Amino acid sequence: MNSEPETNRTPAMGRRRWLLMSSLAGIFLIAGAAYGLYWATVLRYRQATDDAYVNGNIVQITPQISGTVIGIGADDTQFVKAGQPLVQLDQADSKVALDQAEAQLARTVREVRNLFATSAQLRASLQLRETALAMARKDLERRERLGGSGAISAEELQHARDTVTGAEAAVMSAKEQLAGNQARVDGTTLEDHPDVRNAAAAVRNAYLAYSRTVLPAPVSGFVARRNVQLGQRVGPGTALMAVVPLDQVWVDANFKEPQLAGMRVGQPVTLVADLYGKGIVYHGKVAGFGAGTGSAFALLPAQNATGNWIKIVQRVPVRVALDPRELAQHPLQIGLSMKAEVSVRDGSGERLPELAHNAPAYETDVFHSTDAMADARVQAIIADNDRSGSADRRSGGTAEGRVDAPVHAQVASAPAVAWAAPDRSVGTQLH
Repeated sequence: MNSEPETNRTPAMGRRRWLLMSSLAGIFLIAGAAYGLYWATVLRYRQATDDAYVNGNIVQITPQISGTVIGIGADDTQFVKAGQPLVQLDQADSKVALDQAEAQLARTVREVRNLFATSAQLRASLQLRETALAMARKDLERRERLGGSGAISAEELQHARDTVTGAEAAVMSAKEQLAGNQARVDGTTLEDHPDVRNAAAAVRNAYLAYSRTVLPAPVSGFVARRNVQLGQRVGPGTALMAVVPLDQVWVDANFKEPQLAGMRVGQPVTLVADLYGKGIVYHGKVAGFGAGTGSAFALLPAQNATGNWIKIVQRVPVRVALDPRELAQHPLQIGLSMKAEVSVRDGSGERLPELAHNAPAYETDVFHSTDAMADARVQAIIADNDRSGSADRRSGGTAEGRVDAPVHAQVASAPAVAWAAPDRSVGTQLH
């Protein structure tokens, strides 16, 4: 009795099964077509990698002279501004050298002043000798006229001739002395004299060494890797600490070889940091490409001859510049992991353009003030030891004016970079 209904249900179940399979096949076909369209219009123009990390400048603080550390102005994790003193070295030795150089400059200025004054004195002496020679020649002429008549003796006439000869020799000697002294001052003023310039250079050198007892921060950033301790004897080039400017970081994204063919400088990049998650998206641009793969610059590069070479897909670092405004809102630290996705839709331009930059990529002006202060100190010493002016000496005139006593160095009370006592909260004090 039930055989007929079961027979009727079999074709119905077959039709439903066929419709279900057809529907599933249609869905898969539609999904495949949609994915193909999405790949053809979007995905094919995107290259992504999760092998990306934040990188940045690590500015090392190193002394240029030897010295003993007597003060530390910042500790790890603290923020410092450009020009803020970070390390103070003992100034005793450099202060003594500066005082000696300034004293030598003052002495040299006075010696050169004496050279100009001696030239004027020798010029006056030459005029006196020439006047004496002219008088001796006139006396000889009168005696020669009288000698023919026998009014004077031959001995007196010979004395007159000897007087002229001696006066001529005196004039020649005075000329040579003037020429010898004039050779040391011709074409120069007191400030431009080689001896003064040499002594001034010694003052500048000593002043720079004195100013370098204070190590300022070249850039604004966070202090990291502080290695210096109070009382430590340090030498030139010793790494004392580092300053990391986190407002100048970038991302190094390591893409595989097949992903690089369509990449160009300037293409837009979207990035996500593991620190903030997918809710925060950074927008940057491709800034450049590494000159080689990561393994090429490794300590032990892959070489088939040494047996450490394996055929694997290589990666090339691609530098991505970040938007400064987004970076200010959501700061990043060096070494953080990132996910980068580059849009390669715009493939115009060369793959490795040769872009020359004339302007410096980075620069600081915190060290420039010492040069101006050293020059000002040199000019002050010259002015204090030269009250008569150089115009009179250039023309050979006599120096006039009051000369004050040598001026002692006052730089110790005003170092080139003002020192600020360290923050007591970090447990470091400068006494």
